Amino acid sequence: MKIVIIGDGKVGYKLAKQLSVENYDVVMIDNNEKKMRFAVDRLDIACVTGDGASADVQKEADVPHADLVIACTSADECNMLSCLIAKKLGAKHTIARVRNPVYFKQIGLLKEDLHLSMAVNPELIVADEISRLLLFPDASKIETFVKGRVELIEFPILKGSRLVGMSLADMYNKFQIKILVCAVEDCDNVIIPDGDYVIREGDRLHIAASHREVELFFKVLGKHREKIRKVIICGGGRVAYYLSVQLCSLGMQVKIIERDEARCEELCELLPKATIINGDATDHDLLIEEGVDEADAFVALTGMDEENIITALFAKSQGIDKIIAKVNEDRRARMVEEFGIDSIVSAKTATADAILSYVRARKNSQASANIETMYQLVDEQVEALEFIIKSETRYTGIPLKDLSLKSNNLIACIARKHQIIIPGGDDYMQVGDSVIVVTMEKGIEDLEDILI
Repeated sequence: MKIVIIGDGKVGYKLAKQLSVENYDVVMIDNNEKKMRFAVDRLDIACVTGDGASADVQKEADVPHADLVIACTSADECNMLSCLIAKKLGAKHTIARVRNPVYFKQIGLLKEDLHLSMAVNPELIVADEISRLLLFPDASKIETFVKGRVELIEFPILKGSRLVGMSLADMYNKFQIKILVCAVEDCDNVIIPDGDYVIREGDRLHIAASHREVELFFKVLGKHREKIRKVIICGGGRVAYYLSVQLCSLGMQVKIIERDEARCEELCELLPKATIINGDATDHDLLIEEGVDEADAFVALTGMDEENIITALFAKSQGIDKIIAKVNEDRRARMVEEFGIDSIVSAKTATADAILSYVRARKNSQASANIETMYQLVDEQVEALEFIIKSETRYTGIPLKDLSLKSNNLIACIARKHQIIIPGGDDYMQVGDSVIVVTMEKGIEDLEDILI
């Protein structure tokens, strides 16, 4: 499968890195020659230096024979124009990163006219993720499947937890709640556990269940936090805008602190229900003056990872329970988690996951099951994939206890019509089911790939 990526920014480089590892034929276009040399030296890809919106440059990158063109430069207009030209030249499918709220609001019209296969809005994806975390503050990370009906929750085991010293089998028997621990991360490694695994302080459990069952689980643990009502957001960019629209509609009190005066005036018009403060969010005196110690949640969304980390740590020192920081650089994200800021979001990762799930689905469109959703977990060591079974095969109708799965693979959940099934040995898969698989293997494209 031949893929052309236009734009060697954070998203473009991450996509090129992951796709080349999975043995896709990748060509990258960017007009920055230094970046191109850096990419060629480190990745198994081809590079073309030039303007991605130029038909001549696209022809040099062999776009006319491409299965997929992904335009992810920093300019929406360039991305949409590049995709239109690529389609005219003969590319089979195109994906554009579109971030401007004005453009994205009318993306249905634009997709048709530009012949886009997919439009990705990183800021909206991240805002959705943060909104879920604020609605469910007990979790440090939440991914959703089956159109939001199934959740994969990351849950840290803190000192004094009732679960410390308890095996997973004992936990399931004691609480009788339909959840499944799909992966466990500790300071050393990550595993897909069986029922004998004993939970330890410092572990991070990745739990699959319906929203209702997860809520019940946290209530039984005595961990259920009060609903979040007051939120302070540092930074007034696009993520802050999308997030504030959602939070205000839920009745939360939102206060945005933004450095740029002109942007503050824009936000005042766009968000009449929010309070907009013109100031520097790294100024601790300003944060105290604006009532940071009275907030239920603090969200750091400036354009600088370092500023987000500093303000998040200050908010933690003020006793705020729920703190979320946008950190795009992977190494910094790992460092921040060690500081105790356990909810980290990344527009780069969210975009890459959305595009990779589409790529895998296209590559194996003739398979017995289509990939609908994909997330990478635990520093890309684990993948969670949602498959929709579209035809009868050797594994449909067979009890799971009679199927042999390769090691480090787990069928975490089956969604059948209005039913959410946390599977046991007697459960089975059938045509039309959504099946969630958690795996430590790379490049899984079909349910057949996890079977012996």
